[in-house]
Amino acid sequence: MIKFPTNGLYAITQTANKSGDTIINEVAAAIKGGASVVQYRDKKPVDAPFLARELVKICHSHNVPLLINDDIELAALVGADGVHLGKEDGAVIQARKQLGGDAIIGVSCYNFVELAVAAQEQGATYAAFGRFFPSSSKPLAAPAQIETLRQAKLVLTIPIVAIGGILPDNGGQLLAAGADLLAVIGGIFDDQPEQSARAYQTLFSR
Repeated sequence: MIKFPTNGLYAITQTANKSGDTIINEVAAAIKGGASVVQYRDKKPVDAPFLARELVKICHSHNVPLLINDDIELAALVGADGVHLGKEDGAVIQARKQLGGDAIIGVSCYNFVELAVAAQEQGATYAAFGRFFPSSSKPLAAPAQIETLRQAKLVLTIPIVAIGGILPDNGGQLLAAGADLLAVIGGIFDDQPEQSARAYQTLFSR
């Protein structure tokens, strides 16, 4: 298993109306641009096992971990490095039992520090908060407050991921408040993934 990074750009696939080849090429470009972790998120998969296996190959060739959104069984099937769980996707303990002690297990904590503390106690690898800004990928997601990141930083020892409408010009304030990684979909994959991913890198070198 490849270890979860302590900071950096967290790329989440944009799959709607895109072919498998396009998704694969875009992920490769995002990694070239500096993405340090990739999550395969696909709400309407055509052949998820095939695509996930291809993404595992690309990510592992660059020593980047590949996580599966929502699906512990798929993560186990394709040899992914871990899974990202929402509030209805199963418990951390269950995922750890199925995927092993070294697996990366992330948990969506929305705007609730107490959810993150509970996830950390159960053995989660990281806690994700958001959405922080309006997002075309998650338009109905409840908003999160930047103050939540500050509170989380005081009580968590695991990495903190921020998500939701994050761009190079607004991500800096999330990192300053306590986020370690910025999770991005549209900001990378709407246009020119390599160049788009590269535009975030200055935020992490400050």
